Amino acid sequence: MQGNRRRSVLRRRKAGLTDYRRRLRLLRSQQPRAVVRVSNTRTSCQLVTWAAEGDKVALNVTGNDLVKKFSWPDNMSKKSVPASYLVGYALGKAAIAAGHEDAVLDIGLAASTPGGRVFAALRGMVEAGLNVPHSEEILPADDRINGAHIDDNVAGAIETTKASIEGAY
Repeated sequence: MQGNRRRSVLRRRKAGLTDYRRRLRLLRSQQPRAVVRVSNTRTSCQLVTWAAEGDKVALNVTGNDLVKKFSWPDNMSKKSVPASYLVGYALGKAAIAAGHEDAVLDIGLAASTPGGRVFAALRGMVEAGLNVPHSEEILPADDRINGAHIDDNVAGAIETTKASIEGAY
């Protein structure tokens, strides 16, 4: 009689939380990962490095930081395309100020829809000066970044928040 030939499935894979093949490819690059996550209430961006005892978060910027630190209006969404762009921009500026120049994008299990919020954050990081490998076709257009699809008042809020981020770093 043969033994158990089934392969055990890791807990986070079984729960649908981690794609270990993609994670291994990202870790083999030996560069910090620019992690972008969009929740129900905000966009979060982190610069994460690997360590044997676990991942280390070097920098963290969320949509709530836009309100608290960078003069983003409290009544506006913290997860929209413009807000995601500004969160990525703030992370990029903070990464450059901390001495990080390169990163690889980690979107986890999020859908990779061209022009989406994840890639709006990527565009913010790239425009801030962080070197992240990407294709220009996936980045959102200028009118979406400026919030033309939302409201005319968003463009002014983006400019003031971007200036506030520039002043902080």
